[in-house]
Amino acid sequence: MKFTGTVCLLVSLGTADTAVAADPFYVGSWTVTTVVVAPWADPQREPDDTERTQLMGKAIVLKAREISGPRPFACAKPQHKVKDYGPDMIFQGALDEMQRADKKVDPTALAASLGFNGARIKTLETGCEIDIHYVDDTTAEVALNNYVYTLKKH
Repeated sequence: MKFTGTVCLLVSLGTADTAVAADPFYVGSWTVTTVVVAPWADPQREPDDTERTQLMGKAIVLKAREISGPRPFACAKPQHKVKDYGPDMIFQGALDEMQRADKKVDPTALAASLGFNGARIKTLETGCEIDIHYVDDTTAEVALNNYVYTLKKH
């Protein structure tokens, strides 16, 4: 009986040693793959193309304690918080603002036109200049200066 207890203890310790906490879904390397003019952009004025051109194809690496990549994505000390936003609140509430200006605007339909489905959109608040909204675990979107950037995870 004494031997059996020792074996059980060793098996239990072995299992605890091999258990490793998984990284959050957002950790990893992401690349800017597409860029579209944001629905809230003034149709009478073409957004500045400089930033879009500089960011296209660039890599952004999200880590638990750092975001590396080109400005404005880079952040030395992010304060990550994962939240669920409604379609009206993504892109810092831009779709809600559109609806306030014109009651015919449907934030859910606009979000769907950008690839989002459902009433809840997983969002990473970084505590830096950007919030990242997830279409799914391998596709995210970020709004910057009247453009919506799509990021794909590697």
